[in-house]
Parts: sequence; structure tokens; C-alpha cells
Amino acid sequence: MTRIAKHVHTLADGRELIYFDDADTTLPPERAPDLRTLPPRPQTATMRQDVLTGDWISVATARQNRVLLPPADLDPLAPQSPTNPSEIPSNYDVAVFENRSPSFGPSGDAIAPLDGIALNRTAPSVGRCEVVAFSPQGQGAFGSVSRSRARTIIEAWADRTAALSALPGVAQVFPFENRGEAIGVTLHHPHGQIYAYPYVTPRTQRLLASIDDYGPGLFADILDNERSGERVLLRGEHWTAYVPFAARWPIEVHMLPHEHVADFAETTTSQRDELAVLYLRLLRGIDHLYPDPTPYIAAWHQAPVHSHRDSARLSLQLTSPRRGPDKLKYSAGSEAAMGAWVGDIQPETQAEQLREAIARADRENPV
Repeated sequence: MTRIAKHVHTLADGRELIYFDDADTTLPPERAPDLRTLPPRPQTATMRQDVLTGDWISVATARQNRVLLPPADLDPLAPQSPTNPSEIPSNYDVAVFENRSPSFGPSGDAIAPLDGIALNRTAPSVGRCEVVAFSPQGQGAFGSVSRSRARTIIEAWADRTAALSALPGVAQVFPFENRGEAIGVTLHHPHGQIYAYPYVTPRTQRLLASIDDYGPGLFADILDNERSGERVLLRGEHWTAYVPFAARWPIEVHMLPHEHVADFAETTTSQRDELAVLYLRLLRGIDHLYPDPTPYIAAWHQAPVHSHRDSARLSLQLTSPRRGPDKLKYSAGSEAAMGAWVGDIQPETQAEQLREAIARADRENPV
């Protein structure tokens, strides 16, 4: 069994804060209280339905006030100090807390069904948005943490997936990391987020339609097909990472567990242990493609809470717009307006470049 410890606290305005301690932590279990005087939490945002697509758009105006690239001495994810009234009162290994300006939440009673289309339709944006601080250090990303810390973050993802999936009105839980200003990051501090949505997201709805059309063995067949091909990047006992057959982005990597699991909450200790190693190797390899760190979105797709649990498999889909040392791919007219993608790099070429970068990273910075 894991020795990662969990400590639950409450911030001054009532938001939940959870510390996850590394298995080899040097921190004491005690944590300081949050003694700040904070304004009341914003009201739960309101969603509006786009009648042209059926999509729900959360209008969360409180997000306009969120911090934008603050100086290091006012880092909101650093441990609190006499001069920095940050969000985390004590030193920590990994800390998870409710976002002060969330797109969804706080969660209340279950809302009415969101299917169907109608003009001027609204609904409360119930759910929850959490911040996952990967380290008390002010610079870096997931790939810069230790193996022990990576394992703690994965444990936090599993814990929070289970907890958020049990909230009233939550239909899907999404852990992710945005890395780099080119992606739109507003904090340099190494961190990720977890969104708990009141609906199944449009991307996942497309996936579920593909499963319904192809059959429940879609992910098993994808994995068998990719593992026998030339786009595999990393292969372990429990996980395989590969460049997908129809990659959209200049850098695009998917990772699948070999055994079916719907989400992080269903993963075993052995799967989590191996993932901590393989995921670090993958991210460090991506950072060895070019002389400076690569921006990316690391998106962990999980099955919806209430459907397709036996067929929609947990999967990583990591994408980056970087197509060269000083070039970015922009999703402009065809991609952004029509969803009609044009790839810039052959997926097999992309895979070969990534394998070489992972090998360099393994030599220079082994996990």
C-alpha cells in the first residue's frame, strides 16, 4: 500500500485545501491555518446553450480578476509568508484546493437534464474547479519533479477523481496541465487543474459516438494496432505511449493503460507506480526536442461518471503547437472555424524525433 499521506484543511473563505505528502516526505503532518481575511466566494456561474451546436458555455465573469503572471514574491501557489498572502498556508509536497474564481461550482443539488436544444436556455454551472500545485518551487512543470513527487501527484489525481465524481450534478472529471505562455498559462508555478463538469464535454461526446459506432473494443484495438507499429515511444508493463495514426498537432502523444480502466480512481498501485516513471520520461523527452522548454496541454481523458464505463478508457492526449525551435502552429481558419485539420509533420517522423529526444533525456536526466 502507498505511504502517501493526505491532510484535509479549509481556507479562510470556506474552500477546501488538501495536502498530499510524498511517501518520503520530510514535512511534519501539522499545517498552519489560513488566517487571511478574504472576500466572499463568487456566485456559481451560469451556463448558456449554443443553439447551433448544443454546446454549453459557462459565463464565469469572476475569472476576469484572476492573477496574471505575478512576480515571484507574490506567487499565489508558494507557501504563505509574511509578505505573500498566498493560497497555501504551509510548506507542502503537493497541494490541491478549490479555485477562487472557478468556471464551475461550487456544486449544489443536481440540475435538470441538459440534453435537447432550445433558444435562450440557461443552467447553473455546477461542478468544481481545483488547482493542483505540483511543488512549492516557483518554476518548472510536471516533468521537473522527482519520481516520488510524480507518484504523489498521480495519487492526488486518483483521490480527487473519486471525490469529484461523487459530487451531485457532476458528469465528467478532467485532470490536465497547461504548460507555457504560448498555451495561455497565467502562472509559471508548476501546477495543473482538475475540472468537474455538469455535462459530458463535446470532445468526449464525439469519442462516445465513435465507440458506439465501432464497438466497445475500440481502445483495445487501438492499443494493439499502435503497439505493432512504428509510432511507439515508450512501452512498459502497464502503459504504452505513442504518436497517434492521425496526429493533428506538430507534437501529439497519446498514452493508454494496457488493461481497461475508466479513470484514475480505477488504476492499481502497480499502474500508478509505473506511470510515475514513464510519464516523467515522456515529458522530459519532449523538453529535449528543442533548446528550451516546450509548451503543451497534457489532457487526461476519463470516462463519463455515468456512462460508457466499460468502453471509454483512461488516456493521455498531450498536444503542443510547437513545430520548430521558433515556430508555432496556430489553429486558424480551417481548424478553428471548421474543425478541419491539416497536419504539418508526418506522424512517423514525429515519433522518430520524439524517440531520439527521450533517449537524450534518459541519458542526461534519468528518472
